[in-house]
Amino acid sequence: MSDSSANKNNSPSKGMTIHLKIWRQARGAAQGKFVDYTVKDIQKEMSFLEMLDILNEDLVRKGEEAIEFDSDCREGICGTCGLVVSGVAHGRHAGTTTCEIRMRHYEDGDTITVEPFRAGPFPIIKDLVVDREAFDRIQRKGGFVSTNVGSAPDGNAILVPKEAADNAMDAATCIGCGACVAACPNASASLFVSAKISQFAWLPQGDPERSRRALAMIGQMDEEGFGDCSNHGECEAVCPKQISIQNIAKMRREFIRAALRG
Repeated sequence: MSDSSANKNNSPSKGMTIHLKIWRQARGAAQGKFVDYTVKDIQKEMSFLEMLDILNEDLVRKGEEAIEFDSDCREGICGTCGLVVSGVAHGRHAGTTTCEIRMRHYEDGDTITVEPFRAGPFPIIKDLVVDREAFDRIQRKGGFVSTNVGSAPDGNAILVPKEAADNAMDAATCIGCGACVAACPNASASLFVSAKISQFAWLPQGDPERSRRALAMIGQMDEEGFGDCSNHGECEAVCPKQISIQNIAKMRREFIRAALRG
């Protein structure tokens, strides 16, 4: 084999060309618009966010302003990377955060639309970055156990049925990304709030503050301006941790129970 043939075989394959329509907005009060970009030499092994990194590097080299977007762990753990990709929160792949999308899911020449999570309680800060502090305020109203329980008890001192433990663990996997709000036609936060209420409602450790937690968190959710749940199920469909809407039914029962107890 000649040197030229060997070099040809060892050279990296030509990457894809991807066309992007990305929402640009200088600040929350400014008027935004979609701007067209083209990114070349994208390898199929890259993540979606790596592709955006390459675009930003190209923009900076040209003296243009980089696109603002949120990310942190890039491992599907934290939920910081929330984007609406081609009309779907976190993209079209079930049980996946935006950072877990790989470019192998796309074809050379594809056009992808990228925009922020849109909801009144999630105001846009800049470009694709939104303020999700409303979730933090809801969480601070009762998404924790504050009772002083002393030192750690024996593991078998409080027996918890397996079904209850499983339901609590499933609810606790919520990462608070906000995709449920972005997908809901009513911008409801019911899936998020119900998961945070249910994870304690299933366990005896959460029982002392059970009523206060339900009333306070649901009250804060309403105060933030989130809409009501109308059982569309879009929230469950886009949730990267596949939180069940059965938690919303659990939340409603907890609220009625707390209201009746006064």
